[in-house]
Amino acid sequence: MGTAEYSHRVIIMDVIGSISDAFSYASEAVVGKWVRWIILIIASVIFPLIMGYTLRIMKGVTPAPEPEDYLGMFIDGIKMLIIGIVYMIIPCIIGALVFSLSGGFGALTMLMTNVSNPGAYLGMLVGTLGISFLIFFIVMFIFSLFEIIGMVQFARSGSMGAAFAFSEIIERIGKIGWGSYLIALILLCVIFFVIYGILSLIPVIGWLLTFIIMPYLSIVGARFYSTLYDAGQ
Repeated sequence: MGTAEYSHRVIIMDVIGSISDAFSYASEAVVGKWVRWIILIIASVIFPLIMGYTLRIMKGVTPAPEPEDYLGMFIDGIKMLIIGIVYMIIPCIIGALVFSLSGGFGALTMLMTNVSNPGAYLGMLVGTLGISFLIFFIVMFIFSLFEIIGMVQFARSGSMGAAFAFSEIIERIGKIGWGSYLIALILLCVIFFVIYGILSLIPVIGWLLTFIIMPYLSIVGARFYSTLYDAGQ
């Protein structure tokens, strides 16, 4: 086995261990504690509340804290929402520009070549949307790499400015290891995608289960991000 292959296996095993820890943490937080789970389900409806609760988890608290001081949770959730919106401004602008430019260029090209087939225009529109969405997704993913660490820095410091301290964010990711960081996030996304995908295939009950399990997975994500952040110490 080559050194690189061994290193990749070690990284994956470490990530799997962190994911397992996050699920164990979430299970301890809500399984059997039905009142807390119900409160967090309600908090998921008033979504700044669940965001504020996950912020407390990202502080590195063990075990999971009680959902209390709801006003404070709501305010923290609003702050997280603002941070998220700020991080998505540039991806949205780039996506809109790419769609406008590619769509306009494509339409102009077809007009100049006297293409009158409506199907061709429809195909151009679908292609433009696909390319624009792909570019938007790539840019959004890149920004989310910084946003996740920024959110944890905000949780740890209490300062919204820390969420945009890019030099510190880049330094932290560097200590984690860019490869390890990317593998960790991709694996977590795949797991969440599979869970939500399976639930979405179950008529009616699947949507209900998705709603019920939402706070559980929110806790998993918050714990995992906190563990990732601490791996860069």
